[in-house]
Amino acid sequence: MRPLLVTALAAALLASTTTADATGRAPGPEVSKVADTQLDPGAVYFESYNGLVNNNAFQKNGLLTYKGYQYAVWYTGDRTAVIGRRALGRADWQTVRLPHKLTTDDSHNVISMGISRVDGRLHLNMDSHSSGFFYVKSVAGLLDDPAGHPWNSAQFGAVQTTLDGLALTSQFTYPQFVATPEGRLQLSYRVGVSGNGRNALAEYDGTKWTALGEWSASTGTYTSEHGSSTARNMYLHGIDYGTDGRLHAFYTWREQNNAVMCDAGGLTNHDTGYVYSTDRGRTWRNTAGTVVGTTGGADKVTVNDTGTVVDPLNPDHSLMNQESQATDSAGRPHAVISYVPGRFGQCTTDYVADRTTNGRAFHLFKNAAGAWKKTEIPVALGSSQRTHLAFDKYDNAYAVMPYGRIVAASSASGYTDWKTLFDGSGLNAFGEVVVDDTRLAQDGVLSFMYQRKSSGTTPSALRVIDFRLPG
Repeated sequence: MRPLLVTALAAALLASTTTADATGRAPGPEVSKVADTQLDPGAVYFESYNGLVNNNAFQKNGLLTYKGYQYAVWYTGDRTAVIGRRALGRADWQTVRLPHKLTTDDSHNVISMGISRVDGRLHLNMDSHSSGFFYVKSVAGLLDDPAGHPWNSAQFGAVQTTLDGLALTSQFTYPQFVATPEGRLQLSYRVGVSGNGRNALAEYDGTKWTALGEWSASTGTYTSEHGSSTARNMYLHGIDYGTDGRLHAFYTWREQNNAVMCDAGGLTNHDTGYVYSTDRGRTWRNTAGTVVGTTGGADKVTVNDTGTVVDPLNPDHSLMNQESQATDSAGRPHAVISYVPGRFGQCTTDYVADRTTNGRAFHLFKNAAGAWKKTEIPVALGSSQRTHLAFDKYDNAYAVMPYGRIVAASSASGYTDWKTLFDGSGLNAFGEVVVDDTRLAQDGVLSFMYQRKSSGTTPSALRVIDFRLPG
């Protein structure tokens, strides 16, 4: 082709793109697979709580991206904790084996990562379920200059059972790291046990860890049409800062007493709640802006606080805990929740079977007018497990469902035009996947970690797949 013709075609393409952008119409959601790489040919495999220890959708973060590198954590076939990294765009992963092995066959004993931007360290919390935890941090500056640091065990400190000497609780579960707008690192976790626990926060300022304290309470009385319960725990769907610096938390309550349910085979989870903080998690407000809890104070967020329930639901529909949340470019909060809708009956008797047969996911969000909206995602779960929510740069929503299926809806439609973009064909994924929440904003790629189905305790391949999104 002649150079002048090539130039003319390029100019025409640029002109058409510029014209389309000038109309103000943002592109709708779409995905294009760009890579599928292997982390481990034989990662540890056992089923527990209907899940795998390397692939819980609520992990924050099992996969993350920072300054041109992506990082992953998992347990390999001999149960050793491993950290991997790769430069974005590369297929080869470098790995470091840590001096720690998974202590028990419990899928809740995940590994979570966090980054303290104030000193460029990578932090890991791992291997706990209502027990003690194990903590590791890297040398300072490792993530600020990854190419300048060899990827070996010398870059990481000793495995600790405290946060640099700060002991939190002997009943620790569900670590979730979140970076503050200033670059400090916060750690969210549960104190206590399922049905009787409290959420708490700790904070790292680049020098030391500080316990900020508990902010939710297990006390109060909840009464359904079947009975009452006087103890519970708040299960977070996540904890995330928006563009305006607000810290958002969606959640559901799990009651201790099965008397609140129509049948003991269901889940005592009920109601989707929402609170936010404007002061880095020190106080918590309901949807009206009223303070309903103080971290480390006497007044904590409780099941009886008014203005906190944004989607009411009784305990008879097997509402899933720890589903997913995200914020859009305007800082508005969104969540995915899932349960068995009433059209399939008003009493679930086997939450795994009922959710697999009749479970549906819903997108719940606060619109620009401040009203809460909910739309059913018209794709059957086909699983008892969780869905993960993410956004592209145009605020189109992507729900990554069990088995690695991707369904999406456009911002332009008000999130009403959900459709399947990728059906998971060829992945042979077990169920839940771990989405890299940090990568989308950096290079427009939706990346998630999945593990292939196996049986018994036979290890299986752990992989990361990448999809290019609009923008």
